[in-house]
Amino acid sequence: MAELEIRTYPDPILREKCRPVENIDERIRALAADMAETAAAAPGVGLAAPQVGETLRLVVIDLSMGEDPDQLHVLVNPEIESTGDEEIEAEEGCLSLPEIFENVTRPARVRVRAWNLEGREFILDVDGRLARVLHHEIEHLDGKLLLDRLNRMKRGLIKRHLKKRAKAASAS
Repeated sequence: MAELEIRTYPDPILREKCRPVENIDERIRALAADMAETAAAAPGVGLAAPQVGETLRLVVIDLSMGEDPDQLHVLVNPEIESTGDEEIEAEEGCLSLPEIFENVTRPARVRVRAWNLEGREFILDVDGRLARVLHHEIEHLDGKLLLDRLNRMKRGLIKRHLKKRAKAASAS
């Protein structure tokens, strides 16, 4: 396994709509393992394939951040089937938006259909923190970022800050 480079805003790959995984093979299994290792090392609770430069519909989530292997969820081709009516506002961060934490409103409950690394279809019907993280990571697969859930003024301020930081980093 290897840690992968996490792509950060304004990298254009973060805005791409990801294509489905056609075949769950050793490459996909290795990518999922590397993504899990990368998320745990960051540290973060979730990572979507475009965040490591792959435009594939693949997500890893581990609320334990690598502490409990039973907490690792790998979702191949995840799709949100439904959300509950109740919404909850809570603070979120994103590994592709370093050091940015903002309050975001999301559905309290989500039902997701996906496949595991053995090619078996499954459904997760969850609420709470796992629902929030699932929603966040699946949005990445459609080219959507945490920024898109903020009001225009706040989004503009953060974008300028991140672009300035990226420019300074590339100059050094």
